[in-house]
Amino acid sequence: MKNKIFSIAIILMLTASMAIAQRPGGQRTAFGVLGGVNLQNINGKDFSGDKLENDMIIGYHAGLNIQIPIASEFYFQPGVLFSTKGAKIVNDPIQRTINLSYIEVPLNLVYKGLLGNGYVMVGFGPYVGYAFKGTDKFEAGSISYENDIEFVNVVDATDDLLGSYSKALDAGANIFAGYELAGGLFFQLNTQLGLLKINPEDNRFPGDNKREYRNTGYGVSLGYRF
Repeated sequence: MKNKIFSIAIILMLTASMAIAQRPGGQRTAFGVLGGVNLQNINGKDFSGDKLENDMIIGYHAGLNIQIPIASEFYFQPGVLFSTKGAKIVNDPIQRTINLSYIEVPLNLVYKGLLGNGYVMVGFGPYVGYAFKGTDKFEAGSISYENDIEFVNVVDATDDLLGSYSKALDAGANIFAGYELAGGLFFQLNTQLGLLKINPEDNRFPGDNKREYRNTGYGVSLGYRF
C-alpha cells in the first residue's frame, strides 16, 4: 500500500507539471526538496472519554514537492514525504513512547507574494498518510518492553492483550507559512491536524470504549527549490 501511495504521488506531480502549459505572469513550475524537524503528539480521548494529556516527541520529515502555477501568485503544490509521528505518555512510574513512520501525500494551495528579495509563502490543504512501521515502548526504571505496532482496522477479542495496534491510514489538514529567497532556498513553519482516528476498533475490552486518537504536530522545514 505504501508503494502505491508513493507511486500515485509521483505520477500526480509529473502529470500536473506536463499538463499546465500556461504560466501566469511568468511564473514557472519548480521542484523542491525539503526536510526538517517535527514536534508531534497524539491528541483525543482515552477509554473513559477523558481528554488525553500526552507529551510531544521529536520526529523528522523529508521529501519533495512540485510547485505548479495556477493563477497570479497562486500555486498548486503536491508532494510526497517520509514523516515520523507519535507521542509520549507518562503515567508514573511507567513511561510509554509511541513512534509511527508514515509516507504522506500533501496537496496544498500556496500563495507566494514578492517581499524584499524573495517571496513570502502561505499554504494550506489536505494530506493523506499511510503508516508502514511503528513501535510502542514501555519503560519503568531499568525495565523496558517494546512492541512492534500492528496496523489493523479492527482488533479481535482473541488478539494479544499486550499487543499494540493502530490504523495505517491517516488524513488531515496542513497549514504553513514561510519565506523563499530569490536563489531558491526556503524555510517554513508547519502545522498539521489529523482528522481521522488512528486507533482501531478494539474488541479485547468490554464496555463503552470512547477512545479517539488523532495525530497533531508542528514543525520547521528547510528546503531548496529549483
